[in-house]
Amino acid sequence: MTTMDSDSLRTSSRQAIQDQEYPTKTVLSSLLSIEDALGWIPEESIEEVADFMKATINDVWAVASFYTNFRFAPPTPNTIEVCWGPSCHLVGAMGLAEKALDALGLENEGDTEDGAVTFKFNTCLGACSHAPVVAVNHKLKGQCSEDRLSELLTQIRNGS
Repeated sequence: MTTMDSDSLRTSSRQAIQDQEYPTKTVLSSLLSIEDALGWIPEESIEEVADFMKATINDVWAVASFYTNFRFAPPTPNTIEVCWGPSCHLVGAMGLAEKALDALGLENEGDTEDGAVTFKFNTCLGACSHAPVVAVNHKLKGQCSEDRLSELLTQIRNGS
């Protein structure tokens, strides 16, 4: 992913705010629109939403920081999500999560030190009958075993 300078981030943020399809624009809808457009919410976007909504930066930040799914750093090229909803939890999701965290050198959700992979827990990936489920770059992998997870992690690390 190419990095954008501050002016480009502001321009893209303003465009995302303006391009919302619904007539009622809120702080939350504006932040969602920006994240859809950029993949994250930079500081410049918080300022642009505040300007557009005639709100304070603190007001916008309060909304942005309340929702844990917003990213405040550029996204990594790869994302691994382990579902830990009830069905997945019952059939070994936590073992998969521990294995993924160990393999990625992480203690909890977040980005790897090299910026190559983001690990997330997901409360439901919507495929309970295929539990345990892992999503790799938004593609679901059902009935995932620890061996299969190792293969997926290796593929990501090798760029395939």
